[in-house]
Amino acid sequence: MALTGLEIFKLLPKTNCKKCGMPTCLAFAMQLAQKRAKLDSCPDVSEAAKNTLAAAAAPPMRKVVFGSPDRQVQTGQETVMFRHEEKFYSPTVLAVTISDKLTGQDLQNRIKAINALQFERVGIKIGTRAIAVINDSGQPSAFAAAAETAAQSSPLALILVSDSPQAMAAAVAKTAKLIPLIAGATHDNAQEMAKIAKENNCPIVAKADSLESLCDLTEKIKSLGVEDVVLNLQTKSLRDKLYNLSRMRVLSLKKVFRPLGYPTISFVTGDADQQAAAAASLICKYSGIIVLDTVEPYVFLPLVTAVMNIFTDPQKPVQVEPKIYTIGEPNENSPLLFTTNFSLTYYTVESDVEASRVPSYILVVDTEGTSVLTAYSGDKLNEKIVADAMTKNKVQDLVKHRKLIIPGYVAVMSGKLEEATNWEVMVGPRESSMLPKYLKEVWK
Repeated sequence: MALTGLEIFKLLPKTNCKKCGMPTCLAFAMQLAQKRAKLDSCPDVSEAAKNTLAAAAAPPMRKVVFGSPDRQVQTGQETVMFRHEEKFYSPTVLAVTISDKLTGQDLQNRIKAINALQFERVGIKIGTRAIAVINDSGQPSAFAAAAETAAQSSPLALILVSDSPQAMAAAVAKTAKLIPLIAGATHDNAQEMAKIAKENNCPIVAKADSLESLCDLTEKIKSLGVEDVVLNLQTKSLRDKLYNLSRMRVLSLKKVFRPLGYPTISFVTGDADQQAAAAASLICKYSGIIVLDTVEPYVFLPLVTAVMNIFTDPQKPVQVEPKIYTIGEPNENSPLLFTTNFSLTYYTVESDVEASRVPSYILVVDTEGTSVLTAYSGDKLNEKIVADAMTKNKVQDLVKHRKLIIPGYVAVMSGKLEEATNWEVMVGPRESSMLPKYLKEVWK
């Protein structure tokens, strides 16, 4: 059971030295109780208190990492039920299956299709992050061969899926350096699977068909010396899965119930559309890893976009670097526009300027990642900030016409901006989608 702030306070030095960054030991204790501070921030806490507080200071959900350093993925370590409470730490890992019944060119084609499930959105690369090799053949040699081929032919992290300790041992022997996720342990094979995981320093999946059974299994695996566990709750329907994943989240985060304080994994089946619908639901509530059986790009693009949207820190907008961007091959007579460094704003403007086929310069102004209207209303966008950005980026050396196109939503700042820069300010359209027409008709 988690300790309260007052219980933690009684174990601290009570010197109010402020070395932890908090004004008092009580404030530090309250932060520890809410998992918002780390015990090692207090340099004066006694060893006895450290031992007592270790469990209380530990995150309610364990972080689990698998994959070698060049293909490593992380799951778990969440501290809140909803993103607006703080933020989520570990984006859902999307994985795709490979059957060990595939061989030769068929196996290579499947791996190639999985590797290709990568996309770019607002300048960030997103896509599939793991391959799950399935022991459909039941043969240790076939499983080991498929796992080895996947490891050699893909840059993605590896998940090995088999209930057979013999097959798992054979596959791990070929891939141990890549630190695969071993899936998985049941009550029947936990002893053997935990031994493989411990000897090879691999995390393990615990699989059961009820919360009570899953709790018993995680405690058993932990007693066998394996700390990094991922939970796989077997359910009859997606509805039951979502309900129980939510229960597990509450128990682990709100009640700090350690037997369920681990990330989760889900396997989805059905046709491509059914898998897409199920995976989208599981991204929201609350699967840390989702394994799909389809390689259709139209399924994955909305899924990885959903992951990106949900796991973006709401207090830290996605930003692009403030600087001059060129569209096409602009020259000294080309238009110069400015916008903010909020990624969605910039890439929308960039796309619309490209659509105009008018070579242009875009000056991206640092507004701490906020959109045009938000930045203006918060005084993060004004004539001085724009003028300073123009000077810093030496825009006067790029064009000879001394004209600057500004977003239509901030037309009100045009007068002051002209005074601050001695440039002619042209008010662009309010909507970015009108930029192609504006550049072709008004600019020219």
